[in-house]
Amino acid sequence: MVSSPRNPPFRAEHIGSLLRPKELVDKRYAVAGGSDTAESLVPIEQKAIKDVVTLQQECGIHSITNGEYSRHQFWGTFMETLNGMEEVNLREGGYDQSIFRAYAPDVKSFMHAKTIPNQVTVAVGKLSHPGRSSFLPELEYLKSILPKEKWSSIKLTLTSPSWYHFRYGPNKAYVQGVYNNDDEYFDDLAKAYQQELKILYDAGLRNAQVDDPNLAYFCSEPMLEGWAADTQNFQTADEQLDAYIRFYNKCFERPADFHLGIHLCRGNYLGSKHFSEGAYDRIATKLFNDLNVSTYYLEYDTPRAGGFEPLKHLPKNKNVVLGVITSKFPELENKQNMVDRIYKAADYVAEGSGESRKESLQRLSVSPQCGFASHAEGNALGHEDMRKKLLLVRAIADEVWPGEA
Repeated sequence: MVSSPRNPPFRAEHIGSLLRPKELVDKRYAVAGGSDTAESLVPIEQKAIKDVVTLQQECGIHSITNGEYSRHQFWGTFMETLNGMEEVNLREGGYDQSIFRAYAPDVKSFMHAKTIPNQVTVAVGKLSHPGRSSFLPELEYLKSILPKEKWSSIKLTLTSPSWYHFRYGPNKAYVQGVYNNDDEYFDDLAKAYQQELKILYDAGLRNAQVDDPNLAYFCSEPMLEGWAADTQNFQTADEQLDAYIRFYNKCFERPADFHLGIHLCRGNYLGSKHFSEGAYDRIATKLFNDLNVSTYYLEYDTPRAGGFEPLKHLPKNKNVVLGVITSKFPELENKQNMVDRIYKAADYVAEGSGESRKESLQRLSVSPQCGFASHAEGNALGHEDMRKKLLLVRAIADEVWPGEA
């Protein structure tokens, strides 16, 4: 059962990660390298979060995040803290690069650049939640610096359930003998995910966004060709997508007043790189109708994501946040062009639902297409460029939805 959509959704959104101050990045690397203490990071991190919350408020962004400043990478530490999950050195753990799907878009890019990770995170034992949440401190700190009436505006970004599954070949996300098949692995991981959501809900979180580039990879023709050619696969790409949707729906079981969205993009890596291309058409029907989320945060800043036609499949009880502003480069988009694009998207929603343009607009919002810094160093633009982008998002929202948040 899909929870009730935020009605209306926040009109001006951002995806989660914001450019980190250099002092914060340097300190985190110093701590990771052992030349400084974890305690020394705390005041720098907290000041940076206070500053970025102020920035969001000044730019008129009402869904407040911590900019992901408590993390080095966008996915955080949820998977790594689960009982049974372990980071293993490729060679010391008896693995080699054959553990990876070479045609997975991010893996393919890393292999081409000869930067494939030396570590793999896999299940070495049965998975279970440790009973404490690595995301909870992020929520509690935001609550501590915001008045109580603003707590409902807090948004946390969460890890994709398939983050440490998609990139690995069949039955390679877990050590042999730990699980007999993916269904067993998915069942335990879903229980852990449900417990994580319950902890956050009980602490007051009512708005979360799952960051998931993996589902968008099923729009990529080179990935699909690689999948079809892989003789190790025991199911088709369509069957894997169906399995993921069933798995995600188990993960996403939650109270009806817990608003959950999912962000799909095609990669956001160092130097403003992307990993894949392909329109949503191929997955839109299943994505919009079968996945138990209320809001879709969709990349739409360049032709690599295709057109708005798939929005005809959007059900009447769901929302889309249109990522028409790029977070990868400093050039500022033309406001009127972006307004016109939103109206065009609304017309496709209306065509599919039988609503008027005005009615369809009630289920749309606007945002950048992805975070500004999914990884610590961030994209190829500056802090002032980011501020102008956020202000542009607010200005577009004010024109399309005057008087609304």
